[in-house]
Amino acid sequence: MKVIIDLCVVPLGAGLSVSRFVAACEGIIKEAGLKSMLHAYGTNIEGEWDEVFAVVKKCHEVIHEMGAPRITTTIKAGTRVDREQSMQDKLDSVENKLGTTQ
Repeated sequence: MKVIIDLCVVPLGAGLSVSRFVAACEGIIKEAGLKSMLHAYGTNIEGEWDEVFAVVKKCHEVIHEMGAPRITTTIKAGTRVDREQSMQDKLDSVENKLGTTQ
């Protein structure tokens, strides 16, 4: 089953800046070959359910290895079975309604 998630992983007890942890997770996502879109407070990821959630698990493992004793993660997940829809399809739909697409 295809899924699109919005992932926000927050290391706790590892200092104020989290950018090195975000970069590590972005590398894991890219290594897995999944489509993703980084944004200011998380990352959207699309792919097969098991592959996407394996990446979430790997992010937790790596962040702990990097020294974070705790992690809190927020995930929003969406699936649909009536048709395939990508992250870009969703963005294009809104932009079309706003009249911003060419």
